[in-house]
Amino acid sequence: MHVEFTRIPHRDALPPYRTTSIGKMIDSYLQSKSELDDHAIHLLFSANRWELASTIEDLLESGTTVLCDQYAFSGIAFSASKDLPYEWCRSPDVGLPAPDLVVYLDITPEKVRQRGEYGNERYEKEEMQRRVREQYKRIESENVVQWATIDAGREREQVAADIWTRVEPLVDGTDHAIAKLWV
Repeated sequence: MHVEFTRIPHRDALPPYRTTSIGKMIDSYLQSKSELDDHAIHLLFSANRWELASTIEDLLESGTTVLCDQYAFSGIAFSASKDLPYEWCRSPDVGLPAPDLVVYLDITPEKVRQRGEYGNERYEKEEMQRRVREQYKRIESENVVQWATIDAGREREQVAADIWTRVEPLVDGTDHAIAKLWV
């Protein structure tokens, strides 16, 4: 919302990128139309992020803000929630462009369930969401990147205001080189 109002040059990058060949396999899996081993789907999600890594870097270098709906931390949280080794989950994403800020919208599975269209995809199950939430807390505690946890169980306007407070200082860009995750 604020991006549109302030006319910040930006590009949305919404992983998984479901239009690529890899993205189509992921989409089929998420909609429960196909089955894949947990290791294989994790690697596909990572490969999907790598498909856009150079584009993200080019955009950032040109001064364009890049907004990702989900990124490497999401892959770790979901796969580690399925009892895959945490370090193994992190490994395929080492070297991806690091975000300047992660905005984690924290909401209880009970509140999410009350919203429309919940439960249509494979991971939209209450117990899975609980485990994922715990993994996000673990990731945040590692202080890999600047992290803002926002209570998303409130009114949309309150959530948007909190997000903007954290994002606004970054909209004019940063004075540092593009960092790499875990490098």
